[in-house]
Amino acid sequence: MKSTELIASARAAGRVALDEMAGKSVLANFGVAVPKSVIIQDAASAAVAYAKLRPPLALKVVSPDILHKSDAGGVKVGLGSAQEVEAALRAMMQLPAIAGARIDGFLLEEMAPAGQEIVIGGIRDPQFGPMVMVGLGGIFVEVLADVSFRICPVTRLDAEEMLAELKGAVLLDGARGRKPVSRAAIVDALIKVGGEGGLLVTHAADIAEADINPLIVTENGAVAVDARFVLTQ
Repeated sequence: MKSTELIASARAAGRVALDEMAGKSVLANFGVAVPKSVIIQDAASAAVAYAKLRPPLALKVVSPDILHKSDAGGVKVGLGSAQEVEAALRAMMQLPAIAGARIDGFLLEEMAPAGQEIVIGGIRDPQFGPMVMVGLGGIFVEVLADVSFRICPVTRLDAEEMLAELKGAVLLDGARGRKPVSRAAIVDALIKVGGEGGLLVTHAADIAEADINPLIVTENGAVAVDARFVLTQ
């Protein structure tokens, strides 16, 4: 489904944000890599869905009432069998924050390979319009606020400068025995999100906030593991 159709469908349903599956579909429409995934409705459909994917898998609740899935207990990772998927789904459905919410289903997806967590975000500024942000994930964004912003559309040079501004940028090059990751893959994702013809520019009138967190980056590429898009009123 096209990104315009996904946004229109969410608005027609009275939603303030895209669900994760729709958000990742929007990213895929703009060329950002996302994990292979399927939506299941209950534990009985877990085995069929599991057979279509390559473990380990992650299971995430999909609900218009739950914006932060982890806080509600709606994320389970490292699932290596259909039985584990079934057990995780049944356990989720018993949690208070999930049992009392409207549930559209459960997202079952392949886990990305280990790498450096990056955050790419966006906001719609009343004066400047869409702006794109990049930062290192984990403690760097949560505690140190190690991020860089630019007004859209950004160029490839802008994106490279944004990375250079990060305090933890040295980690991208393999500091302290870590494997270096692809800066080019991060720059490419930034252009697809905030560049000319990118997601934030194309949907400037519809996207109030964007949060791709994390984007897992390795030596060979980058995969958007989670995506949240808040719609404008």
